Amino acid sequence: MDVVRGLLCLFSVLVSEMFMVAAFSQSMDSDFTFTLPSGRKECFFQTMKKDASLEIEYQVLDGAGLDVDFSLSSPTGHLLYSDHRKSDGVHTVETEDGDYMFCFDNSFSAVSEKIIFFELIMDNMEQEGEEPEDWKEYIHGTDMLDMKLEDIMDTINSVKARLGKSLQIQTLLKAFEARDRNIQESNYNRVNMWSMTNMLVMVLVTGVQVYLIRSLFDDKRHTRT
Repeated sequence: MDVVRGLLCLFSVLVSEMFMVAAFSQSMDSDFTFTLPSGRKECFFQTMKKDASLEIEYQVLDGAGLDVDFSLSSPTGHLLYSDHRKSDGVHTVETEDGDYMFCFDNSFSAVSEKIIFFELIMDNMEQEGEEPEDWKEYIHGTDMLDMKLEDIMDTINSVKARLGKSLQIQTLLKAFEARDRNIQESNYNRVNMWSMTNMLVMVLVTGVQVYLIRSLFDDKRHTRT
């Protein structure tokens, strides 16, 4: 009898682990890096569901000034957020059904292109009519379990949320690292350019000074014979 009870407990735990994943709320994220030419404006669209959440985070990784104009519009065309010549930004909006448009504008720059990174985080994107499958109905003899399945579910949800947050932070750190690297390389090139300019100026000034000093000691008087 004890063997049967043990097998039932083991079977209940295995089945619960199989169907726990179906009860998670869907959270999707994506990131993209692109080059925005000077004097250009690029727009992107994201289809969203009602009562979902959309978070947009962007950074200018490279380009003169490290700034760009940003705007986010609702499916009805209403302007939700607008940033003017910023290097980064984060915006979150509770969505409705339709396509959200967000644009990056570099039209104020006539010569410098920008490299831009952005990340989209979408929560509660379940399809309509799709209900999470109730894994509890597959469990029989729950009175034999020594632990609460609800507690296991809460723990796994917490771990999943923290792992998703860790992945998001790692992606942002990569973007910060890329931007810092571009800034360092730009500063390196500027230092080299100005060092060569200063060296050429010093050589020129030295040559002029030598010429002037030698001209002071030249004997310009002519001897009559």
